[in-house]
Amino acid sequence: MSGNKEKVAECCVKTLDIENGKYKGWGYRYQQCLILFLSLTIAYSLRACMGVSLVAMIQHDIQANANHTNETIANNTDKSREQYADLYVDEEDYNARGFLNILMLTPPYPKLKWTKTIQDTVLTSFFWGYMILQIPAGQIAHRFGSTYLLFSALAINCLVSLFFPLAAFYGSWKLSIACRIIQGLSQAFIVPSVHTTLGKWAPLAERGRMTATVYGAQALGTVLGLPITGFIASSSMGWPGIFRFYGLLSGIIAGVVLWFGADSPAKHPNISEAERFYIEADLGQKGHNSNKRLHVPWSRILCCRGLYAVIIVHIGQVWGQLVLYSEVPMFMNNVMGINIKANGLLTALPFFVMWFTNFFFSWFGDMLIVKQYLSVTNTRKLANSMGCVPAALGFVALAYVPKNIYVVESILVFICAFKISAHVGFQVNPIDISPNFGGTMMSISNFAASLLGSLAPITAGLILTDIKSERLWGYVFLTTGAIYFFSNLVYVLMGTAELADWNTPNDAEKKQEDEEATVPIIKELNNKILNT
Repeated sequence: MSGNKEKVAECCVKTLDIENGKYKGWGYRYQQCLILFLSLTIAYSLRACMGVSLVAMIQHDIQANANHTNETIANNTDKSREQYADLYVDEEDYNARGFLNILMLTPPYPKLKWTKTIQDTVLTSFFWGYMILQIPAGQIAHRFGSTYLLFSALAINCLVSLFFPLAAFYGSWKLSIACRIIQGLSQAFIVPSVHTTLGKWAPLAERGRMTATVYGAQALGTVLGLPITGFIASSSMGWPGIFRFYGLLSGIIAGVVLWFGADSPAKHPNISEAERFYIEADLGQKGHNSNKRLHVPWSRILCCRGLYAVIIVHIGQVWGQLVLYSEVPMFMNNVMGINIKANGLLTALPFFVMWFTNFFFSWFGDMLIVKQYLSVTNTRKLANSMGCVPAALGFVALAYVPKNIYVVESILVFICAFKISAHVGFQVNPIDISPNFGGTMMSISNFAASLLGSLAPITAGLILTDIKSERLWGYVFLTTGAIYFFSNLVYVLMGTAELADWNTPNDAEKKQEDEEATVPIIKELNNKILNT
């Protein structure tokens, strides 16, 4: 009996800690955060690897090289033809050997004769599929849970990535585009699933850190994707090894998601009752007794002012991101005469800085909320402004500063260092407004941002009638800075982090839930202990 009393006392201590907001420990909520982080990291690595992979995959004219080699050997009278037998290129034999070389990762690897237009189409085809399923993905994640969707998305990317080298070799650009579209369709489920999971696992006091840590994978995935891809391409594994590596890695992460992932604390088999109560009490969830899916209040969501504030600033973020990732390297190549893609350090440094500063901003946002220095709404607006305003100033500076590599690189680091702060602003905001429907809201925002933000390269192309003109590049940067500033201004004026009244079920459902939940989780826990 004394042992039971000690257990009850221990339970009471844990309960008091929870009520005071002092629940400590690693906890399974952080395990879920790590799983989401790994999922996003591999997803963004898969996106980043394609551009570098094309450099290793493409050769303009294989037969021309073959003729040159044959001519060189024919004119060489000092050595026998047999000594050069392995240098002759017979196209039929080359195609026959290509399958085995790709399959067994044995050099030499076949090269593809794709034009620049085809290469750009292969790169952008990913987003065709990515945009189509954004809104349906949010609804599916809400109705059926996120664990199986994340697993399916990563498993599909695994299979497509493993198949891609053969698809590119035998199906050329048409089958390659089909593979990229399939990857985009599957990855459309990842961000809504991540937001849906965070809405079930992230308490308010830890929401900024958990969300920013997960979405920091966007920067880290890009950072890891570029140098790893270049290293594999230059190794004996060649360009087919790039897709083999990321395919296997995606499959491993898919297995981790399936084995350890859980849609909510109520569905996790190993979570402690204390941690479950801490999360569910903070989020107002229903616990083990409810398996009912809430109906999405579409009319209320679409009338939510906060949603449109998130959409506007999300469009600005995607616009600036595409200019930063796609147009700035072209500017440095054509105006400054420096190919930034050829320098791994210059390419990776801003993203490394972005990933590290992410931890500071996430801690800073949570600290302001926990210590009640600012309201949740004002914290989100401050964090978003700290991300957008310095980025806007940085792009304006790019339009006027001397075209010196040290100056330009310093400005890029400055932009990236502060830009990530917006993740503690608009990126977390849908979960603040509605933890139950945060994934649905983010899918709407992601669709609009991908659709309109992707116009940035097209707009830059219309402005840049002379790609080497510093004046025209200045217009591109000034436009980007203005969009950053304007989108943040709209968010500051319209944004809100107040919990929406439509987040909870309707009155009839709520009444039924109240009747079912008359016994608190703490009493349920004590009864279990006393019966042991």
